[in-house]
Amino acid sequence: MITTSVKELLKSTDYDKEVTVQGWVRTKRDSKQVVFIAINDGSIIHNIQVVANIESFLEETLKSITTGSCLLVNGTLVKSLGQGQTVEIQAKEIKLYGGADESYPLQKKGHTLEFLREIAHLRPRTNTLGAVMRIRHAMSYAIHKYFNDNGFFYLNTPVITGSDAEGAGEMFRVTTLDMKNPPKNEDGSIDYKEDFFGKETNLTVSGQLEAETAAMALSKVYTFGPTFRAENSNTPRHLAEFWMIEPEMAFYDITDNMNVAEDMLKYLVRYALENCMDDLTFLNNMYDKELLNRLNTVKDVTFKRITYTEGIEVLKSSNKKFEFKPEWGSDLQKEHENYLVEHFKSPVMVTDYPKGIKAFYMKLNEDGKTVRGMDVLFPYVGEIMGGSQREENYDKLLARIREMGLPEKEMGWYLDLRKFGTAPHSGFGLGLERLIMFITGMSNMRDVIPFPRTPKNAEF
Repeated sequence: MITTSVKELLKSTDYDKEVTVQGWVRTKRDSKQVVFIAINDGSIIHNIQVVANIESFLEETLKSITTGSCLLVNGTLVKSLGQGQTVEIQAKEIKLYGGADESYPLQKKGHTLEFLREIAHLRPRTNTLGAVMRIRHAMSYAIHKYFNDNGFFYLNTPVITGSDAEGAGEMFRVTTLDMKNPPKNEDGSIDYKEDFFGKETNLTVSGQLEAETAAMALSKVYTFGPTFRAENSNTPRHLAEFWMIEPEMAFYDITDNMNVAEDMLKYLVRYALENCMDDLTFLNNMYDKELLNRLNTVKDVTFKRITYTEGIEVLKSSNKKFEFKPEWGSDLQKEHENYLVEHFKSPVMVTDYPKGIKAFYMKLNEDGKTVRGMDVLFPYVGEIMGGSQREENYDKLLARIREMGLPEKEMGWYLDLRKFGTAPHSGFGLGLERLIMFITGMSNMRDVIPFPRTPKNAEF
């Protein structure tokens, strides 16, 4: 059977041609002589109208077609006389794959995003989530294309790990032990030598450390996969399971790193504007009237680059009453990030953070107080990306590991990279969901991933 997508049909000018389309009924409207059925197959945000002459079909067939039903329609593609579409299908045959009774929750009325999260198995059928998922696909493809076209190699890093890349300790444990009766050491602690991997293991918070091993051989690599964080945070900007894009580049210093980050983000925004305009226009009109303006601004503007110290000085001299007072040595809060972006009227790249608030692997500056870290602050979402030049000096990295109380023995393989042919190198992490929030204008991260995982919530 040769079928045509709704997207292809809506672009077609091959009138009076016999076509077959399959999809789900969005709306159905009856008149005296014909029935109008709007069908969508997910290929585009727009529906195609099917016109069924009442005299040509059994009454039972047309009555069984309801909102949410799944159909196959054979008919003739013709110019549409109605408003809002250029073509429609004059139905000759309708096959009902599956009906939907009156309990189908997506009837023709407004639904809150909160309600749609409760029916996450059905919400991709809505205009909103359909648009977000198509954009998510487009961005995923564009990410792979950007790296491929720029000489990077795609690396699959482990989801199960014995190391904590962030040193935060907020990780999900992976075990096959019976937690009701686990094996114990003499001191009463759990004996993980009896576990599946013979040691304590967790779901990864980052593929960075493993990616560095490949960068020391292939020069430019990137990971793109799921990461996990057991942080008990129920804000609209956090998930327990999310996707990260993490390039690692040998022979790149912090400036090179920033150049790649800026170039990549602009590329992704341009790709969205060039390939997702139907969905972006819908989201702009429905949720965020400034969305298209923001995207067009970001794709053309030069990102402002400042040091952390300069940022703190800007915040302090603003005379703005912040909830969290900006002080050198403390991390930037969302309100600080927003102010800096608004102040400079562009995305902001902040570098040279105090070492005390950044990870152990960041390269120490000559002042001994700051590291070559890099955060990218965006309009609307705040921090969208974080990265650094990595510490390539063995002695300095070992000192930082000891200073932060990290398990030196377990980090032996990571230290080896600094013993055997060390090289300057840099990288960053881009959270896919943060990116999709910016591209779509959605205000809650739960609405840019198919099945959100948050504290006390692992439905579906």
